[in-house]
Amino acid sequence: MLTKEKITEQLANMPNEFTLDELIDRLILLDKIEEGLNDSNNGNITSHEDMKKQVESWFK
Repeated sequence: MLTKEKITEQLANMPNEFTLDELIDRLILLDKIEEGLNDSNNGNITSHEDMKKQVESWFK
């Protein structure tokens, strides 16, 4: 979950001029990274082998 502190930090790291789309893209990326880290820390992961089988099933 994003916090005011994290958003403020991202704003501080942005150039002086940027578009709203650039800011939104950065915040979405940050949110997705945190979501993935939380999933990983909670053991909510897919093994390489399971993912390989899943991808192979797409092409059958």
